[in-house]
Amino acid sequence: MTISTTTTADATHPVRNIVTPALILGVLGVVYGDIGTSPLYALSTCLQFFGPAAMTQTTVLGTLSMIFWALIITVTIKYVTFVMRADNNGEGGILTMMVLAQRVCRRPKVATGVMLIAIIGACLFFGDGMITPAISVLSAIEGLEVTSPLLGPAVLPLSVLVIGLLFAFQYRGTTTIGRIFGPIMALWFLSIGVLGLVEILHNPSVLRAILPVYVVIFAINHGFVTFITLGSVVLAVTGAEALYADMGHFGRKPIQRAWTFFVLPCLALNYFGQGALILRDPGTLHNPFFLLCPDWARLPMVFLATAATVIASQAMISGAFSVARQCVQLGFIPRMIVRHTSETEEGQIYLPQINTMLLVGVLILVLSFRSSAALASAYGVAVTGTFTCTTILAALVYRRQFKWSRSAVLGVFGVFFLLDITFFTSNLLKVPDGGWVPIAVGLFLMAVMTSWKRGRELMLQRWKQDSLPLNSFLARLPSSRIIRVPGTAVFLTGNGAYVPNALLHNLKHNKVLHERVFLVTVQTADVPMVADHDRLEVEELAPQINRVTVKYGFQESPNIPRALEELRNQGVPFDPMQTSYFLGREVIVPALVPKLPFWRLWLFLVLSRNAVPATEFFRIPSDRVVELGVRIAI
Repeated sequence: MTISTTTTADATHPVRNIVTPALILGVLGVVYGDIGTSPLYALSTCLQFFGPAAMTQTTVLGTLSMIFWALIITVTIKYVTFVMRADNNGEGGILTMMVLAQRVCRRPKVATGVMLIAIIGACLFFGDGMITPAISVLSAIEGLEVTSPLLGPAVLPLSVLVIGLLFAFQYRGTTTIGRIFGPIMALWFLSIGVLGLVEILHNPSVLRAILPVYVVIFAINHGFVTFITLGSVVLAVTGAEALYADMGHFGRKPIQRAWTFFVLPCLALNYFGQGALILRDPGTLHNPFFLLCPDWARLPMVFLATAATVIASQAMISGAFSVARQCVQLGFIPRMIVRHTSETEEGQIYLPQINTMLLVGVLILVLSFRSSAALASAYGVAVTGTFTCTTILAALVYRRQFKWSRSAVLGVFGVFFLLDITFFTSNLLKVPDGGWVPIAVGLFLMAVMTSWKRGRELMLQRWKQDSLPLNSFLARLPSSRIIRVPGTAVFLTGNGAYVPNALLHNLKHNKVLHERVFLVTVQTADVPMVADHDRLEVEELAPQINRVTVKYGFQESPNIPRALEELRNQGVPFDPMQTSYFLGREVIVPALVPKLPFWRLWLFLVLSRNAVPATEFFRIPSDRVVELGVRIAI
């Protein structure tokens, strides 16, 4: 079955702008886990090019200044101030940005380009979703080596154990554990802020790094190494995309205020504190984060850091589940099992296939790279690639939807694009050392998404060629001798203008038509959620034959039986217990002259055979389904 796309103006998800302490805690626990754990490895990775002997004031202050201004420009100005304004009924994320951009595209080629940019960003996001748990958990547990060098051999097995447990419990959802995420992250940010402040009081001159002139001095002294260092500076802003992606859960203002008044000050204090410590004792360069702690606090800090990195990983995994469901609804990947882990929260879902793939990918990364320092080389490419894609789409939205002038768009988003592309090209230097990982993951996922999208388009074209127009069928129906039998039949179809193949096959083999017939088309709207009163559209085509259009947002999971029960509220008789569902099981075979390259056709056939059956995806009771095979050659 083909899921088509339509537009609707309403949504059930309101834009929430009321700021409460509970919302702020929720924001800390979900949104800021990734960027909040960056101090574990960001500064030490930036300074690894120099060594303890080169820890001069200009080197340390220049690096701190780059990190500070990256936080200000990329996170505070770009995401918090501009990107988060481009929401779709309160929802965010790169696929949401794609929908907004396509809505204002005037030419099909531009819309196709927008789709490809969003696919690239989404693919890199999945690569980021594999690297984040690996580098975060490793960097936290590596604190054991600071506590006692004898514990070094335990870092890798403990990391594997923590990651295994994290993914093993995904099926239970985050409802219960989510209640403690916020307080833990609040304690985390307070702890790292206080630790940094204590060290700053010993060397207040480190605060001079706030002045951007130190970036210029650093560049004059170190030349091309400055460009290389930028590839590590971006580690301080990993997770910035989460501010936009998770906006629908909390609203714009709680995220903005949590960042401005709490998260940013705590992060800045910790980075400056690490810099002050390195200036005081260059020997602490190998792990300045944990060496900020007094001896008695290091082991408790390891436990707190591990909890914080698990939370950061959980947020990324949950985000991957949400993006995967959006990709399914938008037709980029095959149908997958979607299990809801909460009776009240629509967004809390679990996708077993995605969970397994992420787990395997994360464990391969951990066992291959074996340290957070090695993994840092693989991290930046995915993050900066997503940043760049978001900037391009946001520029289009601001130009067309917000009616900004061309000069204003170039003046604002041109600066962001130059910074993003500089970060991205700097990280390309890491490709031989591990940066190839997210690129390889992204290319593979792009091949999957584009092959699936193109294959479904070809299937729809072939299906239209072989199908009977519905108007012709209805015109012949009164004069036909078709027997009408008691009961209700529901035929799912991707295009309401044609007769479903399952209906034609049923007539051909059984020679009967049910007394009441519903031709059901599922449409994915370009909004996150569709209001209940806009869910169904019913049109009577002939006596006892109705065409029903069921609309879902791209963040919703379809449930056809539940939706059809609402027909009774519109005065249309519908008895679920007397209803049979007729589906066409599509059997894809290669055409004599294939319209897809061999490798794309092979990939599409593999994906088709492993797609979740329509009965499970649309939550149709299996004991009420009749499937009729349909061969389609492409």
